[in-house]
Amino acid sequence: MTPPVSRLLSCLALLICATGSAHAESMFQPPRTINIPGNALRSFDIGYAQDGVYALADRSNHGVDLIDTRTLQFLGRIPGFAGPVGAGQGGPNGVVMINGTRLWAGDGGSLVRVADMRSRRIVATVATGGSKQVDELAYDPRDHLVIAANNADDPPFLSFISSRAPYRVRARLRLPQATGGLEQPLWDPRTGMVYVAVPELDGVAARGGIAVIDPRSARLTGVHDLARCMPGGLALGPGGKLLVGCSDDAVAAGFKAVSLLLDPVSGKILRTFHQVGGSDEVWFDSASGDFMLAAVANPGGPVLGVIDARRPHWVENIPSGRHAHSVAADPGNGRAFVPVAAGDKTCPRGCVEVFKLKN
Repeated sequence: MTPPVSRLLSCLALLICATGSAHAESMFQPPRTINIPGNALRSFDIGYAQDGVYALADRSNHGVDLIDTRTLQFLGRIPGFAGPVGAGQGGPNGVVMINGTRLWAGDGGSLVRVADMRSRRIVATVATGGSKQVDELAYDPRDHLVIAANNADDPPFLSFISSRAPYRVRARLRLPQATGGLEQPLWDPRTGMVYVAVPELDGVAARGGIAVIDPRSARLTGVHDLARCMPGGLALGPGGKLLVGCSDDAVAAGFKAVSLLLDPVSGKILRTFHQVGGSDEVWFDSASGDFMLAAVANPGGPVLGVIDARRPHWVENIPSGRHAHSVAADPGNGRAFVPVAAGDKTCPRGCVEVFKLKN
């Protein structure tokens, strides 16, 4: 897809595309804000956008919030989750949507909840057999699987759950070498493999990696080592290139705030972006052709980082807000949704900021 004309004109005028330098004017409109009803938004996790709906794991309100990505209206909430009950047991956490009808979310007590998006009710609960929360999720439509990460169990493990009722756990894979837990799993339609961000390997903070897993056999086929990154979020872009968000934990450990573009087959690092890092969730927005990074620990304060995925090059960092560690964009209209925690000067009770390219 050709980048928007406005972007090309702005890049030519400001020489951003050629130099990657900071520019005077953002290519995005000033963010709009959406207030969330109920308790102040103090604890939240991953967002997901599909088919005109943005879903947010809202622990403060023990549910998943649903927002219309076109009208920016709050649609309602799927209740019945653990809430912010403590480290390793809270929920909801990771979220995926399937075919616009079913929403899956990780919860406390080693549970995965399956909800009907029309009735906004939990219709099934899957126990993954651990003792801690289920965190991030991925969906494999080829094999009809949801891959769920028990990040806080010792050892951490993945469950491969049938996405068809009655939603049985088909297999589990324990990863004892993942001594710092597990972050984002991601299914790749080009290779059929699942990639999982592993922040720490074998007790060495400076050594993390991307685990490569065959979902059909639930077997680990390899690990791409990544030094001083502690990977968190993953997103696939054009040509199957994988953006790796080096995490806020990496920044806390004293490593540089960077992001990496990876060939997921060979494990080769194709590019290092020094302009943005310290991210949790990252996303590929097919409407704009950009990677977006919720860089909560970027030096100088939280930003929404934007990387042109096709060229590829860094575009800009847009200031976001307090604890802004998740992002999701609707592929239908390119609106990016970034929740901000209560206590931020822009929205004292917390809110969701909405970013969009200028026309």
